[in-house]
Amino acid sequence: MTLSFSSINLFDYLAEITLVEAILLAIFIVALVVQVYMYLHFYTGIIRHKKRIKKQLIVTNKEQPPVSVVICAKNESENLAMFLPLVLEQNYPEYEVIVVNDGSTDETELLLKKLRERYPHLYCTYMPEKTEIISRKKLALTIGIKAAKNELLLLTDADCRPFSPFWIAEMVRSFTPNTEFVLGYGAYLPEKGFLSHLISYDTLFIAMQYMGFAFRGTPYMGIGRNLGYRRETFFRNKGFAGTLHIASGDDDLLVNMAATSTNTNIVSVAAGVTQSIPKTTFRSWYHQKERHLTTAPLYNKRSKLMVSIEPLSRGLFYLTLIALLFFANPTVWITVGSLFLLRYILQLIIINKTASQLKERSFYSTILIFDIILPVITLFLVLFGRKKSFSWK
Repeated sequence: MTLSFSSINLFDYLAEITLVEAILLAIFIVALVVQVYMYLHFYTGIIRHKKRIKKQLIVTNKEQPPVSVVICAKNESENLAMFLPLVLEQNYPEYEVIVVNDGSTDETELLLKKLRERYPHLYCTYMPEKTEIISRKKLALTIGIKAAKNELLLLTDADCRPFSPFWIAEMVRSFTPNTEFVLGYGAYLPEKGFLSHLISYDTLFIAMQYMGFAFRGTPYMGIGRNLGYRRETFFRNKGFAGTLHIASGDDDLLVNMAATSTNTNIVSVAAGVTQSIPKTTFRSWYHQKERHLTTAPLYNKRSKLMVSIEPLSRGLFYLTLIALLFFANPTVWITVGSLFLLRYILQLIIINKTASQLKERSFYSTILIFDIILPVITLFLVLFGRKKSFSWK
């Protein structure tokens, strides 16, 4: 029996690897396989969704039923002056905009009064400044939802602007008869500097996760900057009754509790995007992430498992990569380097194609930086973050 040249090379290659190197290489490859699977199966969800709509493989809503847009505002007069008219001037036949003034002490009330004279479909309500409750935003949203006269609800924030005049139309397009939740992308306005790039990448990657999982039939969260659901769904699930003990969770926890593979849809085009003003300091962004993570322990077990797989595999990928580069022989370096390059190329293609589709900025070398530091920041927050209640603004 004769061995082929390739077989001899393989035997020679294996003979040069120690047991420790073999174990590390095996862990590295398993972590890589998980990473590749996550990217190809889940993180391409936004891309695949748009393609399926073009091929008419996904049913969309051809009608334009009346809509209620609910916005909560606390001392947001400057943002409302800039962004609220863009919501009020949407290219959509019939909708109302309800702004809940959450005890503002700035010029919000006066501004809303002036805008009300100009836009008759703007309705304003308020929550007293001295209302004592942990989650003021949940109560404010409940007030706004109760005031809404339409079944379809769209939620955004006072510091958000629609990317296009067809934001409402695109969100409603995903509200088929069986749809109860519509998950949109809430981007941040692009600005110069490292922090702005970091925030944009983090936001895009999180969207690739929650929208990708929803596309594959396992929705677990949404974001309040761009979210839609039915009024009946909100009240059938008792609104925020089960989560009033924490300040956050006005968006993701309702989705986590009630969204299913058959009642949830996503919006995969730029016309359905909203844009917000990003934090300007690392400290403020850090505390924002810290506040958002307070809801994670309340996710159902399946969701916790789903969102843990990718960062765990990524951590193993980089840890074994570093170990192999330090302790393995040069032959293993070539294998590891080649596999690392293949993963990076896959990231470049999927991340930037998704970014282009959502009119988000592109990422190249920064992927290598953000891919490492963001999980480290998240892990630090999970282990050492402050266990306290946060205000919603």
